[in-house]
Amino acid sequence: MDGYPFACPIQVRWRDVDALGHVNNATIVTYLETARTELWRERFGGGTAIPFVVARVEVDYRRQLGLDDRVRVVPGGTTVRRGAHLGENVILMPPAYVNVGAWVGPDTMIDSHALVGSCAQVGRGVHVSAAAQIGGVLEPPGARPVILEDQVLVGGNCGIYEGTLVRRRAVLGSGVILTASTPVYDVPNRRVLRSESGRGIEIPEGAVVVPGVRRITGEFADAHGLGLYTPVIVKYRDESTDARTALESALR
Repeated sequence: MDGYPFACPIQVRWRDVDALGHVNNATIVTYLETARTELWRERFGGGTAIPFVVARVEVDYRRQLGLDDRVRVVPGGTTVRRGAHLGENVILMPPAYVNVGAWVGPDTMIDSHALVGSCAQVGRGVHVSAAAQIGGVLEPPGARPVILEDQVLVGGNCGIYEGTLVRRRAVLGSGVILTASTPVYDVPNRRVLRSESGRGIEIPEGAVVVPGVRRITGEFADAHGLGLYTPVIVKYRDESTDARTALESALR
């Protein structure tokens, strides 16, 4: 079953909750059984010849579920550390990792092999694409966490570290790396963005950032055509950008 793409959406019903409005821990196991049954029907078409037996079930309870909460059961090795917060309708595609103290807002998707670091703040409706890394405050130690505001799109294999602040609706193209020591070149506004007073880089609202390169000067560098990586803002979101990102809603 490893790597099989499957998810089973479940909505908490009135009969699932106790007098305090919480889902009983034992009911969680029935959700897993429901998901297993649906997986069986989709993968093998039902029938009576069961090719596997569930010998043991372990549940690491993270927070209480309540009436009308929506849960999506997806197999495959995702970890959410104690003390992390997941908002309503968050989707975690396995395997993903959400570290201690992280805050992930509602309607956000954390894709496969993505990492949300310690105390990172991820807003509403954000998409963190496959293999992206959202840095934490512990390694290296930092005063401000990485912050992704609402509706940010983070492309695959991006790395956002050292207290970077990404304003709402910004788009980071695949492979963009943001750190406190790497300047960002804003081509439309003809300016260079740098970190100030020990704080991370701030990416403006609606910016579209792609990986770029800047030439190194000097005899040796000129002789070998050397350059250094740098993030470049090539434009700000417009109708064409919104059309390309509209697929997000359909996929969810």
